[in-house]
Amino acid sequence: MPDYTNLAQRQGEKMSWQDEVDELRRREKLAAAMGGEERIQRQHDNGRLTVRERIAALADTNSFHEIGALAGKATYSDDGQLEDFTPSNFVLGTAKINNRRVVIGGDDFTVRGGAADAKIGDKSGYGERYALEMRLPLVRLIDGSGGGGSVKTLEMVGHSYVPALHGFETTMQLMGHVPVVCACMGSVAGLGAVRTTISHFSLMIKDTSQLFVAGPPVVERGFGKPIEKNELGGSDIHANGSGAVDNEVASETEAFETISRFLSYLPQNVWQAPPRIENTDPVERRDESLLSVIPRDRRQMYQVREIINSVVDMESFFEINPNYGESLVVGLARLNGYSVGVMANDTHHHGGAVNATASEKMMRFVDLCDTFHIPILNVVDNPGFLIGRAAEEEGTVRIGSRALMACYQASVPWVSVITRRCYGVAGAGHGNADRLNLRYAWPSADWGSLPIEGGVQAAYRRDIEAADDPDARRRELEGMLEKYRSPFRTAEAFGIEEIIDPRDTRELLCDWAELAYELLPSQLGPKARTPRP
Repeated sequence: MPDYTNLAQRQGEKMSWQDEVDELRRREKLAAAMGGEERIQRQHDNGRLTVRERIAALADTNSFHEIGALAGKATYSDDGQLEDFTPSNFVLGTAKINNRRVVIGGDDFTVRGGAADAKIGDKSGYGERYALEMRLPLVRLIDGSGGGGSVKTLEMVGHSYVPALHGFETTMQLMGHVPVVCACMGSVAGLGAVRTTISHFSLMIKDTSQLFVAGPPVVERGFGKPIEKNELGGSDIHANGSGAVDNEVASETEAFETISRFLSYLPQNVWQAPPRIENTDPVERRDESLLSVIPRDRRQMYQVREIINSVVDMESFFEINPNYGESLVVGLARLNGYSVGVMANDTHHHGGAVNATASEKMMRFVDLCDTFHIPILNVVDNPGFLIGRAAEEEGTVRIGSRALMACYQASVPWVSVITRRCYGVAGAGHGNADRLNLRYAWPSADWGSLPIEGGVQAAYRRDIEAADDPDARRRELEGMLEKYRSPFRTAEAFGIEEIIDPRDTRELLCDWAELAYELLPSQLGPKARTPRP
């Protein structure tokens, strides 16, 4: 009688694909080796993690699922056996951050310095399409050219090419559909630098990352003198000066923590509302310091972040781009666990006046909040657009008008708390006068087309100049008009809807946030336009 047990075993051995699975595992191991031990050590010696270490540090433990691990350049023996394998220098996959799924892509600097011609098959483009169609946030860890080119391509392919931005349509669509976060992890040039800026949030690491259109060798060749990479494009320039990048962090660890925190305020995509978290900070909390935080002397400054931190949930304020457009503070926070955007004027810079950089900052932030349905809280102490020759040379009026358009185009729920000044055209942008324009004023509020102090000089110029004592006459006129500046007179005419005790601000705002989130389901989905980068 035949031994069917042994027959089945022998047939199973012939039909098994175990050899191929073993080969799969071997190739995955080769891919995980990246550019080899020597180049990995060089990366560590430069104070940087490898791309796989970065993904492991950013993502929830064991949540990374790699896509395209086998992509690379292989050489084979005459009998078809794999002899050598160089993996693609772009690592791609999905993972979870705070238990929420995202797409993560990162450049492997240990393989050809992250140059685009070593990426193999447009893995980065596939990652963008994956994020777009699966409606997942995209996180890019950019190191090297990050999609830019290398002149070594000429030798490799034997010809040059006319530059084109293939897949740029997808890049633009992403900005209107899912959160995009870019981290500049090393020296990033060319298209990688552009990709860094086309994002909803970007960061650089102090001393170890740089961003430039072209790196020091190209600049030296063009201008005839050497330049150090941090001097050309370090974080001090772009996170604290040019505004090309939002935030500067001290380490890669802080970078991952910052990315995680930013994403925690945002929805997965524009078809979802921002997530609410459990709140342990009492809604009815009253901060006594709010009663005296605004100086009676209008020329005195104060710390607006103290106001923000007093009214939002404790330790929830996440500031964005703090060292650019410094007269405007922007960031994300929570009110009774609900995610909100916060804008506030900072009197320590230009007296809180809105200049060109603050206008640009305002425009980008309002676009971010409007795109992802994050209600906006505007804390107003706005003396108007910055005046003077420098402001005119910066094109403040044009860039400021773009910021005002962003505010009026926004359809997200919006509330303003006028704490002190609200003057001129810039002040008029505190809310949308053609909508409900929900707002509360503190007793310290002060508004008009011009401040009395400067307006008297313009409106009564001839009277003042004709007086025997012009300074005395100016002070007399200012005193005469002072009685009209009381916010209570404006309230009598219903020019301001509510004047409130500053200590009641938090409870009122928490109530507004709850109402705002009841409205959001009817507003979900993409906007007609994408955010302006």
